[in-house]
Amino acid sequence: MTSYEPQLSRRAFGGAVGVTAAAAAVGLGAAAPAQAVEGAHEREFRAARGRRSRRPNILFVLGDDLGWADLSSYGSPHIKTPNLDRLARQGVRFTDAYAGSATCSPTRFSLYTGRYPARTEGGLAEPIADKSVGLEPTHPTLASLLRDSGYSTALIGKWHAGYLPDYGPTKSGWQEFFGNFGGALEYYSKLGLGGEYDLYEGDATYRDLRYYTRIITERAVEYVSRDHHGRPWLLNLNFTTPHWPWIAEGDTEESAGIVRRIKAGDGRALWHQDGGSLDKYRQMVEDLDRSVGEVLKALKRSGQEDDTLVVFSSDNGGERFSYNWPLSGNKASLQEGGIRVPNIVRWPARLDGGQVSRVPVFSPDWTATLLEVAGTRPHPAYPLDGVSLAGYLLRGERPAERDLFWRVRGERALRRGPWKYYRGKAGRDQLFDLAGDVREQADKAAVEPARLAELRSAWEAVDAGLLPYPA
Repeated sequence: MTSYEPQLSRRAFGGAVGVTAAAAAVGLGAAAPAQAVEGAHEREFRAARGRRSRRPNILFVLGDDLGWADLSSYGSPHIKTPNLDRLARQGVRFTDAYAGSATCSPTRFSLYTGRYPARTEGGLAEPIADKSVGLEPTHPTLASLLRDSGYSTALIGKWHAGYLPDYGPTKSGWQEFFGNFGGALEYYSKLGLGGEYDLYEGDATYRDLRYYTRIITERAVEYVSRDHHGRPWLLNLNFTTPHWPWIAEGDTEESAGIVRRIKAGDGRALWHQDGGSLDKYRQMVEDLDRSVGEVLKALKRSGQEDDTLVVFSSDNGGERFSYNWPLSGNKASLQEGGIRVPNIVRWPARLDGGQVSRVPVFSPDWTATLLEVAGTRPHPAYPLDGVSLAGYLLRGERPAERDLFWRVRGERALRRGPWKYYRGKAGRDQLFDLAGDVREQADKAAVEPARLAELRSAWEAVDAGLLPYPA
């Protein structure tokens, strides 16, 4: 297999990591001044070779509809995220990281299985909205494979890969589950899109009407603080923040209004299309940051920080109030703004901090990576579509050349090196050189017809092996 060296320019990051630095990272000119990240200095990633460690604990934290530039370390000019910025300073920040799809549940399928969402029937739903489909319990998952190799496994927060009685985390390898099954819930009442109560411990409802982010943060703090009796552990911590409805802690009056609408039969009440604001969104993202900080502090107090591999990401690009500049598009689109996400990894025992990587990665790669560092093999009957980053991160190997593939109804995309093939709902094939045009405005299809045809054929070859959408 050939190797791929990113085509983006190599620049040292130093001083403030804000909009100006983020723009430099993707080959753009200087942007508007942003709040500096105090003491932040980033250098191009280099593996710290030769280090040894035991099998790590794994903490995978997922934000919900968090946009690529919603963290101050990724360029947000008005949202302050000191805890996640600190995590980036202590680890590796990826500039070209992607979700496995453009909406919630398909990306979760890609992370849970390490495969394209359309390998399974449940992954065709974009997103899952009823009880007809889900992640089949017979399909191996990151959790089931790690459980079988000696890990304790838990999922706290949003599952969104199928409903009871047929589907659920405890049926797919997670030994413990505390959270919600659906795609959204009202933060206080815990009412879901159909008006159902949606807070569970295992398969039983759990009554707690406090603000949801506080509840799952407390559970996560308790989990990482436990004595696991010498066993490594996997915790998938899936926040619903900052997904709609736009309710920050303390917004009980707004919460009550949404609950009244849900109970009156308004099926779109949770969409909260008449609510929210930039400031409310800021409050929610900053609350997410504080919550992650609480969990990381508990991890440090427990003495497990050095031997815990932490990954932070988002399930797709941002939505209405997200700060996505300079990307085009939002959640549900295969333009960069719909799939490019913030992504940070920290493992003090094996990775040096203060580093930035421009290697393109996406959700299924983390599944493959985590299995490898845990010494666990994928199931041979369910080959992974993700590629392990362990050789690159831990041994200094050159990242393998491969394509990143996406498919959603009405759209297609494939990235090869800096080149991206994209067909949107208008049905027109486009070609972009992301090295100099991350905003996807300079369509090279007419001047690079051979490259366009090559990437289109590559996309169609992958698509031919996937399940078709139901009519």
